[in-house]
Amino acid sequence: MSLNKKIAIPLVIIILAAATGGGWYAWQHKGHDHSAEGKAAPGKQLYTCSMHPFIIKDKPGTCPICGMELIKKLESATADGGAQTAEQKQQADMLGHVSLSPTQRVMANVASVEVKKATLNKEINAVGIVQFDQSRQAKATAWIAGRIDRLNVNTVGAYVSKDKPVAEVYSPDLVATQQEYLLAVKSREQLKNSSIPSISQNGEGLVSSAKQRLMLFGVKESQIAELEKSGKPNIRLPIYTPISGVVIEKMVQQGQYVNVGEVLFNVADLSSVWVEVEVYENEFPNIHLGQQVEIRSQSFPGKPFTGRISYVYPFLDPKTRTVKARVEMPNPGMKLKPDMFVNAIIKVPLGSAIVVPVTAVIDTGKRQVVWVETSTGMFEPRDVQVGQTSNDKIQILSGLKTGDKVAVSGGYLIDSESQLKGGGGHENMPGMKMDEPKGGKPASVPPAQPAPAKKGTLKMDDMKM
Repeated sequence: MSLNKKIAIPLVIIILAAATGGGWYAWQHKGHDHSAEGKAAPGKQLYTCSMHPFIIKDKPGTCPICGMELIKKLESATADGGAQTAEQKQQADMLGHVSLSPTQRVMANVASVEVKKATLNKEINAVGIVQFDQSRQAKATAWIAGRIDRLNVNTVGAYVSKDKPVAEVYSPDLVATQQEYLLAVKSREQLKNSSIPSISQNGEGLVSSAKQRLMLFGVKESQIAELEKSGKPNIRLPIYTPISGVVIEKMVQQGQYVNVGEVLFNVADLSSVWVEVEVYENEFPNIHLGQQVEIRSQSFPGKPFTGRISYVYPFLDPKTRTVKARVEMPNPGMKLKPDMFVNAIIKVPLGSAIVVPVTAVIDTGKRQVVWVETSTGMFEPRDVQVGQTSNDKIQILSGLKTGDKVAVSGGYLIDSESQLKGGGGHENMPGMKMDEPKGGKPASVPPAQPAPAKKGTLKMDDMKM
């Protein structure tokens, strides 16, 4: 009896220990098979939402959040670790795409327009200053030393004509030269009847020499003819201006003695003026001779003036980083005054080109991207090369063709949605060249993680984390 007790007691202890250990193991693993959760049976296809990738179902249907049709879930690799199938590659290409439901499109204010060809005209705005036309400026100078006996123009701004004298100068040298000329004329009359040819020709030479000296003093031929007709020398010599215009500077007073070559008046013809406009160096290549320029002044609002570029200066102002262009233009009524500030609009025709609204282009600093609507509600990013900008239009050199539809508003929201989705936005879009680090190998990019589900808004059996 005692032997049976010795055998039974250890046996009972062993059985109780085994039962306790098995129960504890079963309790730890009951309902907690994490490795199997979220995994489908081999060969079973799962479905997910392109907008909300954390939604996973085992059969087709619609997304409980946005109501969009579910698509087949893409596995990172095939079961045997081989290359992706054609369907998987197609789904990989769709990672950069963004699909919007009608409700989301309205809430995000996404609008798209069709890409078309149009005639693009660029307008360059510049500032300018009205200047004198240097080809229409002249100086009235003294041709002979003497005293200003009479001054016909006494104020700056007075209008003068080249046919009317502005002053009269008394000069003893002028009187003596006129008397010499009259004596030469009398000698010619006396010697022309001489039988000796040299003597008769000598009288004509004396007249020609005296006439030349008078012309060097500024005496006109009409005045010389009048002198010869009257036979009396003129005490005062009239002074004329080379051009008709406005006196812009007066340097003499009546009774003042002047020397040969001394300036009496500065005269400018203001019927035509120059406008020197300043164009920034980045816009300088668009400036050419003969281009039409519209000039606007605050003094005459609503009344633009028109001129053309006649000269582009061959140097750059190092302080303002601008190049000056000269615009020649008529000035009827002398409305444009020298030193007046004006605004210039230079029109540059760019011809026919593919254009889109400026808001359609997203500039990342390294590239320009537009979102193209490939189908209703489906947008894909596309790299483009842009050209000139005119008002609210921008020229597209490559990347788009006529007939494409691009998002003109809400593009940044689409781009943000693409990055939240895991497509990487415009920086990692399919078909676009990624920036490579030194060494030539592309930098590894960790896979995007699905966004966590919001608590209390969805059924937990509709998603698998």
